[in-house]
Amino acid sequence: MNKKTVAYHNLGCKVNAYEMDAMLQALRQKGYEIVPFEEKADIYIVNTCTVTNIADRKSRQMLHKAKKTNPEGIVVAVGCYVQSDTQAVEADKSVDLIIGNNKKKDLLQILENYFDGVQQESVIDINHTLEYEEMKLTATQEHTRAYIKIQDGCNQFCTYCMIPYARGRARSRQQSDILEEIKGLVNAGYKEFVLTGIHISSYGAGSLLELIEEIDVIEGVERIRLGSLEPRIVTAEFADRLSRLKHICPHFHLSLQSGCESVLKRMNRHYTPAEYMDGVKRLRAAFDHPAITTDVIVGFPGETDEEFAQTAAFVKEVNFYEMHIFKYSKRKGTKAAVMPNQVPEPVKARRSTLLQEIENADSKKFRAHYIGEEVEVLFEEQKEIDGTMYDIGHTREYVKVAVDSKIINGQVIENKLLRGKIVGFVNAEVLQMELSEEK
Repeated sequence: MNKKTVAYHNLGCKVNAYEMDAMLQALRQKGYEIVPFEEKADIYIVNTCTVTNIADRKSRQMLHKAKKTNPEGIVVAVGCYVQSDTQAVEADKSVDLIIGNNKKKDLLQILENYFDGVQQESVIDINHTLEYEEMKLTATQEHTRAYIKIQDGCNQFCTYCMIPYARGRARSRQQSDILEEIKGLVNAGYKEFVLTGIHISSYGAGSLLELIEEIDVIEGVERIRLGSLEPRIVTAEFADRLSRLKHICPHFHLSLQSGCESVLKRMNRHYTPAEYMDGVKRLRAAFDHPAITTDVIVGFPGETDEEFAQTAAFVKEVNFYEMHIFKYSKRKGTKAAVMPNQVPEPVKARRSTLLQEIENADSKKFRAHYIGEEVEVLFEEQKEIDGTMYDIGHTREYVKVAVDSKIINGQVIENKLLRGKIVGFVNAEVLQMELSEEK
């Protein structure tokens, strides 16, 4: 019997991307053919997201698009939207099979059972398991950078967030499994590794620092990046020990959400702006010009003009490399959804625009720092910018850099670490480099 074709669409975070890679890997190994999502396929897998109302809507749209593309195809809904609004997904006539987050590792067997007509127990566990659900990658959709899932779930219960309900309580992956996976990916040619999870600061199988130190000594690992960190994890010891590691990238995402202490309290965030700034200062003392990035929510329920002004002043003081700015999105089932004084959408839009202007200026200033400097870049792809082909990569600080492809005369530099001098901007988001020597 010919194996079936599978199309997929992934929504949401890097954890979802990791899990999608693992599900596709299992299908390929069993002989399934992966085809583009726009094509007619036997099976459609939509890995859903529920972080915002827009994410919910996109998840529904992709499920409906799949069924419309092939009404006879089997549409499989997996992931966070499935977990957070099971009744809605069960009632959706576009969906044939639903699979919860902690059953993703069993997707292949669930599909095989489905086609064999085998009766199955529920493939959604509303209560989640208390143990980490092990998945393992030997390759990823990217060719140079591998995202490594080290942890799942969250115990923070921020008042605006559905993720603890969709992902369950925090649980950590065994260090030995992480190290084994990374060694295998090094052998497959990967050079950069990004540690990711829902809340990696709560990594508990040993400590996060100890894990990073173990990864740093694996032969062939060239770069280690960290996913989003809680500000209070950045103690003086944390920053100092990280700075001693050869392969750690000085690029740190510290989630802020608000620069106003009263708003942070309503959000149930477990730090103050002063504690956040302490973490930033420790990183800047330990590293030379580290990239500090963050998330900010504008228009949280009850946010006054004065409270927003405090956030705007705080982000100016920090001088972030990049900010991801979100307008508060009401999530049914969260405490914030029923809080008084919901902020009107036009007010959220104005505040978002103001912060974006600050971000644009600070981001350009951070990039401009490197003009005239020599940097190391890991090249990842070729891309056309304003009619010219460039080879594109990132510095250790995750600044995007381009080299004119004509200058390297067809030389393949993808997945190579090369050094060169930054000579200016290609555009507002990309620096231009002249190559010097290969590492």
